[in-house]
Amino acid sequence: MFRNTVDPLFLTDAYKLDHRRQYPAGTTRVYSNLTHRGSRIPGVEHVVHFGLQAFISDVLEDAFGRFFAADADRVCAEYERRVTAILGPNVIGSAHIRALHALGYLPLSIRSLPEGTLAPVKVPVLTVENTHPEFFWLTNYIETALSAAIWQPSTSATTAWRLRTLLTERARATGAPIEAVDFQGHDFSFRGMPGIEAAAASGAGHLLSFTGSDSLASEDWIRYFYPDDSGETLLASVAATEHSVMCAGTRESEDETYARLLELYPSGIVSVVSDTFDLWRVLTHTLPGLRERILGRDGTLVVRPDSGDPETILCGTGADDSPAGLGVVRLLWNAFGGTVNAAGYRVLDPHIGVIYGDSITYDRADAITARLAGMGFASTAVVFGVGSYTYQYVTRDTFASAMKATYVEVDGAGRDIFKDPATDSGTKRSARGRLSVLRDDAGELYVQQRATPEQEAASELTEVWRDGGFLRREGFAAVRARLRSETQRHAARTGGPAITTAAV
Repeated sequence: MFRNTVDPLFLTDAYKLDHRRQYPAGTTRVYSNLTHRGSRIPGVEHVVHFGLQAFISDVLEDAFGRFFAADADRVCAEYERRVTAILGPNVIGSAHIRALHALGYLPLSIRSLPEGTLAPVKVPVLTVENTHPEFFWLTNYIETALSAAIWQPSTSATTAWRLRTLLTERARATGAPIEAVDFQGHDFSFRGMPGIEAAAASGAGHLLSFTGSDSLASEDWIRYFYPDDSGETLLASVAATEHSVMCAGTRESEDETYARLLELYPSGIVSVVSDTFDLWRVLTHTLPGLRERILGRDGTLVVRPDSGDPETILCGTGADDSPAGLGVVRLLWNAFGGTVNAAGYRVLDPHIGVIYGDSITYDRADAITARLAGMGFASTAVVFGVGSYTYQYVTRDTFASAMKATYVEVDGAGRDIFKDPATDSGTKRSARGRLSVLRDDAGELYVQQRATPEQEAASELTEVWRDGGFLRREGFAAVRARLRSETQRHAARTGGPAITTAAV
């Protein structure tokens, strides 16, 4: 893939190529941090820290490993050729690149909150600084790639965590089994993401909170960057059709297509896209005609509509007793029945179910589960396919994720530095000096600016990588477990719901 051919020296912005000469003479250290500085989502004031270990392994180890293994003359000649082509006559030179190659490792130290931590906005999730005075320029040289690698998986992990928290709350309120929520958010986003690696990383963020996913690339991404021997299930899905299957069976033979699929899958879960032609006919004619076969299976037939307004398709318009007025869930109840749980909410017969996988957002999931409760149904009557409509409609600015320098050393003296644009709202104001992340009496994280050595030693930011090698690596199961623990702690502070079952 792309990562196997990229030149790590150019995993940066072009304007950074000459920053080495722009720092004050005598600069020997640059210390920077990555912080999610704010939130564009009302009510969301924490971000799930995720993706750093993948960046370190992918870029700092794999890509720069190829750089150090290559011939120095060839590396420097190619660097000069490209810089000249980009910037014109090369006054930057390549002596610093040759010196780095001769050193044989990246002289950087990275300290980080443990991945899976719920970091309050404005609290740093990691810091980077150089460990060799000659290579102060490296700290912010890697900013571009580090930012690009971190913001999306962290944002997707936060999006999934927020949805998981909502669905957990609704399951508790309607007496549904909490373990069902592991599969209630199902990742459908792969095809709509901006590239395979972005889809894989985003999908891994989804899997911190859920187990259901069709994004198979995420499993490989996790196994490569977050390997462990826990035996924990990373990802699970079911047999399912698509519109091409239903179209090939023809409109005239749609009933026969359903019958054939039931023969093909005599047990287990099978999901059938049901609105290729006429969803309401399927629900009022085709499925009732197969009722005894469906109820006689050892498994669940899942109906999948994926066009129209999700809330009214699932819950009905309420205008009348027509199929559209009743909606999918009530039509399935009318045809197949079910039970009433201890909390007094209706639960569809386990042989039938429904998933909606188009244009699902947090707000729509909120509205749908609220309406289901109002109709007397447990929240888990519906599974949500969460696609790129949710995971792609975000940017680095969703949580104002940015890496900024806050401390330098020039001529042996430390300088606390910061930015504070007069024309900004305050979001871009950076911290000052060396930083420590500590917990208050309630267990919430906060940042201590201009930290003393003692405060840094007590910081939740601990060194994970130094001078070319990992000091701490974690498997995906550990990151998942930490997010669950963090969610319980967050719930205890705020009175919100906690995720008490694992996505396993």
